Amino acid sequence: MHKVKILIIDDEENFCKLVKMNLELDRNYIVEIAIDGKKGIDLAKKFKPNAIILDIMMPKMSGFEVLGKLKKDSKTIAIPVIMLSAKEDMDSQFKAAQLYDELYLVKPIDAHTLKGKIEEVLSRRGN
Repeated sequence: MHKVKILIIDDEENFCKLVKMNLELDRNYIVEIAIDGKKGIDLAKKFKPNAIILDIMMPKMSGFEVLGKLKKDSKTIAIPVIMLSAKEDMDSQFKAAQLYDELYLVKPIDAHTLKGKIEEVLSRRGN
């Protein structure tokens, strides 16, 4: 069975480490972290994750900007992006959908639910 590679792009480093630890308890996951948008885009091209978990509110480059760049690049266009944000307003969800996110989740979320949502997205994609 192949390992599922997940990239988390979120400026809250402690949150990233907690999600990474929880996902990697399941030995089928390999998780990489980027704490800003530019690093996240670069890492997405090198790491080639099965899915990306992306925050919206980040300094320098918002999650919307990151999502737009990922979906315009031939190396990253096919990677499903799960938006995970504290913003639960419909405008944010609509904007993410216009930029072709795969799923929009609102923080806080428990690790078990997040893992289930990741598996749901990957199974829809045939991964």
